Amino acid sequence: MRTVTALRERPRGRVDVDLDGAPWRTLPADAVVGAGLLVGRSLDRETARSLARELRRARALAKATRALRHRDLSRQALAERLPAAGRDDAIETLERSGYLDDGRAAASRAEALASRGWGDEAIRLRLEQEGFAAEPLDGALAGLERESERARGFLAGGRTARWLAARGFDVEPAEVAPEP
Repeated sequence: MRTVTALRERPRGRVDVDLDGAPWRTLPADAVVGAGLLVGRSLDRETARSLARELRRARALAKATRALRHRDLSRQALAERLPAAGRDDAIETLERSGYLDDGRAAASRAEALASRGWGDEAIRLRLEQEGFAAEPLDGALAGLERESERARGFLAGGRTARWLAARGFDVEPAEVAPEP
């Protein structure tokens, strides 16, 4: 049975692991800690399985944080991008840390779509397609400026009622007529 003889810290959260005095692998530090690798510990079957599990979790977490780097995603959309191995642990870790939050992501996405001229029904459909559940989706729509007010602003900017209808607005002409 092989024994861990050295652990050397490397840049960017990596650790060089030596087994029986010879270099073995460079691993993510969180996987080394999670598996309980220590100098003098045998790399038995149970430790190797634990290390493999931690490596899968670390890979999934790294991929998830890369996916969330540029914009928020729904829990479902993120889960679809991750490999099955380690997916649940990675998502749970990101939710616990607040990095993954369906309510915040849905509100942000709804606001962005509304500012680009989308009506409530079109926003609802798009957020459903992006994997947001009903509760965060409803909360996001409730946080938007009233649809009739947004429509009035677009009409004042030169848009037509036909354009509004094509963008998913569900307002009657009387609702958006300029106030006297």
